[in-house]
Amino acid sequence: MSRRFQIVAVALAVGFALSACGSEKAHPEAGANTSTTSSAGSESTKGNKMDMQEAADRADGMLDDILKKIDPEVQWAHGPTTKGSCDVTRRRTVMTIVSADRRQAFLDQVEQTWRASDFRIRAKNKDTEFPAVYAVTKDGFGISVSVRAKGQVFFEADTPCVKESKVAESASKPNGPAYKDVYPLPSPNVRSDHWSAGA
Repeated sequence: MSRRFQIVAVALAVGFALSACGSEKAHPEAGANTSTTSSAGSESTKGNKMDMQEAADRADGMLDDILKKIDPEVQWAHGPTTKGSCDVTRRRTVMTIVSADRRQAFLDQVEQTWRASDFRIRAKNKDTEFPAVYAVTKDGFGISVSVRAKGQVFFEADTPCVKESKVAESASKPNGPAYKDVYPLPSPNVRSDHWSAGA
């Protein structure tokens, strides 16, 4: 009887020892794996994160793309670039007169182009006088088109929060007068047989 008790006692002791070893081994490894994954993910995010200049260049590319795809072409000039604490906004002002009769067709064309580029349309202002469309890309850039005073059309591209850096003026060349150091820009003054019809 006492021998059987000794065997059971030894088995239990060994079992507890192995159990304890397993626990001690599991927790540090789990912690190490979590830490490694977290720091690798963090390094990866840092490695891929663009700075303000790179983000501004991407915003310029988005604006260049939509303005090139508008048919018939409209004339545009740069609006002011603004910087936040970690974001940048690039602006373009359309100098072509877009008549009240053509405004919705203009915005519809822009919206269709953005949808085809897989942008998500997040909001629309259906006001007949001052309509607007707001979209967002998968990587967090916002872009919008809006009609404001005197029927002038404006495009804006907003970057997500990125690493702080200096931001140079846009390298994109307007397809008309640059209006350098002129602000605010003149009202739309270029006629188009298509876009200005009825104005």
